Amino acid sequence: MDISEKLLKLENILESYGKICVAYSGGTDSDFLLNMAAKVLGNNVIAVIAEGKNTAAKDIKDALRLATHTGVRTFVETVDVFSEQDFRNNTKDRCYYCKKNIMSAIFKRAEAEGFSLVADGKNADDAKHFRPGAKAAEEMGIVSPLFEAGFTKAEIRQAAEGIGLETWNKSSNSCLATRFPYNTVLTEKAFDMVEKAEELIADMGIPSGRVRVHGDIARIEMPREYFCDFISDKSIVSLIKNLGFKYITLDLEGFRSGSMD
Repeated sequence: MDISEKLLKLENILESYGKICVAYSGGTDSDFLLNMAAKVLGNNVIAVIAEGKNTAAKDIKDALRLATHTGVRTFVETVDVFSEQDFRNNTKDRCYYCKKNIMSAIFKRAEAEGFSLVADGKNADDAKHFRPGAKAAEEMGIVSPLFEAGFTKAEIRQAAEGIGLETWNKSSNSCLATRFPYNTVLTEKAFDMVEKAEELIADMGIPSGRVRVHGDIARIEMPREYFCDFISDKSIVSLIKNLGFKYITLDLEGFRSGSMD
């Protein structure tokens, strides 16, 4: 199927739901889904944003801004991600337990608003990667209309651009836990250090900057075309060190999504 056929299939899927709650992050996938749901279902759509220490504050703020543009009623649910021991200990299956924790909060809000069906932004490419959170979503009965319609990530970006969404080329982001090796105890302090360090990199105009933590070492990943910009900045290393890191390294392989897996 081409994109026009997949768009029609997506609209039919959404229409069959009648009403839907979208688990919303403000990323390309969930933003495309929410806008399409709003187009098809109008007032029979709500968005719920999960706010936890595993998500950078700027990402929550941006998600709220973007959701407002859709005109959809939007709610923010605070989730204590550290209440799950497997998440706190950063086990390999942490996403499974974290997803159940987060989606339980979203379901609770959805049901309170009269919505029994929750949708996520899973796409066809997600099935190719290690995604324990997807297993939890399936067990909880969460629907994935983009996946069902056969949309790949590239097709979502293309379709999002076609309907004028600013998120069509938005850099992918992920839970802050992905910055740490498995079986490393996670803390709010460590998350705060990573979040602030990545903000410093983003303020330089560098997209997809990741601060991977190995003890007191910050291993920084970024697209290779920005290496010179980073290295030539005489203050950035000191600023990151001041956050609590002892050593700062630049990963010569550049940015790789899921490099800790």
